[in-house]
Order: sequence, then structure tokens, then C-alpha cells
Amino acid sequence: MARRQPDRSDSLFPSEAEIARRLSQDPIDWRAKAIVLERSGLPRIDPLMGGRYWPAVKAFFDRLYGLRDRDVFQPDGEENLDAL
Repeated sequence: MARRQPDRSDSLFPSEAEIARRLSQDPIDWRAKAIVLERSGLPRIDPLMGGRYWPAVKAFFDRLYGLRDRDVFQPDGEENLDAL
């Protein structure tokens, strides 16, 4: 019996195809658009989690369209407490 893919429609780190679906975009077109939007602050794919953090993606678009006035920041890497 084939293994069923988990339903990721409510995932905090959805696949790029799921993000495209949520944004009513073609998955292939979304790839190119995401590269351009990352230059304006769209959260990048988190290497550990394997996806973009959906609340930050939504916040990015809310800010882009004037629904939010705070900037969205993404993690800048691991903390180095020895640097203190």
C-alpha cells in the first residue's frame, strides 16, 4: 500500500507548492516570484525546517499591502554566546 503524504495545509512550514496554492499562484511561477520577493523581505526557506515560516510570509504580504506597520525579520543564524 502506498504511503500517504501528510496533510500540510495547516503547517507552519508548508511546502513551496502549498504556499503557491495559498497565494493562488502557479507553483512554477511562484518559484521565480519568490526569488524576486526575497529581495524585498519575503522570508527565506528555513534550512532546518525545510520551508518558509507561514506566519512570517503572511506578515510580509500584510506589510507589503499596508495592513501592518512592523517589519518582519528572519533569524540571522545561530547565537554565539561566546562572543559576549
